[in-house]
Amino acid sequence: MTDKLLYTAKTHTTGGREHGVARSSDGHLDLRLSTPGTDGTGTNPEQLFAAGWSACFEGAMQIEARKRRVTLSPDTAIDAEVDLRFGPSGYSLAARLNISIPGVDRETAMALVKAGEETCPYSKAIKGNVEVEINLL
Repeated sequence: MTDKLLYTAKTHTTGGREHGVARSSDGHLDLRLSTPGTDGTGTNPEQLFAAGWSACFEGAMQIEARKRRVTLSPDTAIDAEVDLRFGPSGYSLAARLNISIPGVDRETAMALVKAGEETCPYSKAIKGNVEVEINLL
């Protein structure tokens, strides 16, 4: 059985991390790139990954919340941190999600986080490849 294709994101990037530009085919994304930790005026791949992963993860939690008939507060939030590292094996990533689900008991919140880990395509993609820490605050 083949998975049903839901969406394909298409971007065109020139210049890489240093003074680069990334644009999506639909025109919704048009941004400058710069090297992490510099005074450059653009964002960087680690910030983009953090934003995409946290948005996806929260969406996965929302799906599970609906299944459980739990209403998430608009104040539900995920603070994502993505580390760019360099060591003996070269460059690597490490990442953390710090999740706040106000107004939901801890047991239910933990179940929503677990569902996010199991459902979010970003989490699935990096499982076993990136050192990940997920914290329910």
